[in-house]
Amino acid sequence: MQISERLRSIKPSLTLSVNSRALELKAQGVDVTSLAVGEPDFPTPRHICDAAKAAIDANFCRYTAVPGIPDLRKAAGRYFERNYGTPVPIESIIIGAGGKHCLYNFMQATINPGDEVLIPAPYWLSYPDMVELAGGVPVTVHAGPERNFKVTPLMLEEKTTDKTRLLVLNSPSNPTGAVYSDREFMQIMRWALARNIFVLSDEIYDQLVFPPAKMTSAITWFEHCPELVAVLNGLSKSYAMTGWRVGFLAAHPDLVKKISSMQGHSTSSICSVSQKAALAALEGPVECVDEMRAAFLRRRDLALDIIKAWPWAVCPKPDGAFYLFVDVHQCYGDQVRNSTELCTYLLDKAHVALVPGAAFGDDNCIRLSYAVADDVLADALSRVGEVLGELAGETRR
Repeated sequence: MQISERLRSIKPSLTLSVNSRALELKAQGVDVTSLAVGEPDFPTPRHICDAAKAAIDANFCRYTAVPGIPDLRKAAGRYFERNYGTPVPIESIIIGAGGKHCLYNFMQATINPGDEVLIPAPYWLSYPDMVELAGGVPVTVHAGPERNFKVTPLMLEEKTTDKTRLLVLNSPSNPTGAVYSDREFMQIMRWALARNIFVLSDEIYDQLVFPPAKMTSAITWFEHCPELVAVLNGLSKSYAMTGWRVGFLAAHPDLVKKISSMQGHSTSSICSVSQKAALAALEGPVECVDEMRAAFLRRRDLALDIIKAWPWAVCPKPDGAFYLFVDVHQCYGDQVRNSTELCTYLLDKAHVALVPGAAFGDDNCIRLSYAVADDVLADALSRVGEVLGELAGETRR
């Protein structure tokens, strides 16, 4: 059996593989807590579910237009106007089966073989693989905890060549929760556009920014320079709709047409019922989002208070999303030598599933999601801290 060359360098998602191992242990009767998968623990809001039921009752179960039903595309455009004061016309919006689908299609539509793509690290683990699947070359630009995991134009410039075509920005970040300030974001955008480098801004966590931090969106830059800016968003994280699979991309109308054409040969339209649910989310009340954000803020502070007591760990305070990216390399030694071995060890000893930082481009760290109940989070971190403390103590002997 022949396997295509393009798949030889693609690695399985460590996030999903860790969660899979945790589920196996649970099936064996082991009490495992998973802090591995980035998924809100809240139910999808009732008005969204009701809209989906109404769509089924009305037999809205047929193919739709490939780029999405017009009402949903318009609602996505109004989303940018409502939140950032920038209206986006329907011809600049395409709906995908989740943000990941939109990202994949965008990269397939814009990257040529050999094109270099700047990816600030730590990064969402699928970015490099998506670039490689499109024939591009991922170029990581690393920023550690001493920089709050945020890059600067100077750092990007040092990795830029005449083959650089695209910069992927992710704020708030997965895995770090870092949020670029308006000034930091502006500096990067000005640098990229002056260099004629396309910017893809992944803003899937834009509604999960904790005060006093504020969200800065690239959509205002898209309004003035649509040839070099695209903005990704979706419903999975902010509206607890991970399984509904709805994302949307704001891009130049010509690029939207090309992506739509390509999508027509792959998935065609996305689930019709999910589109109606997404429409209800974008046009409905936002109090449900406010409540979830408040819960995530409370959990972030709870987790940070626990981690602050770990003298062998470093964790900058994140301003968004629902992750903590903790530098624990002081615990490495004879028993565990890297983040992958550490997460395996923690799963076996503490019965807590975490994700190795190696998956996100920083092997010194581990990622945990605090999208779980407060008591579950506190108990899991207590167990993790106990095991890590033992490892750190052994390393110092």
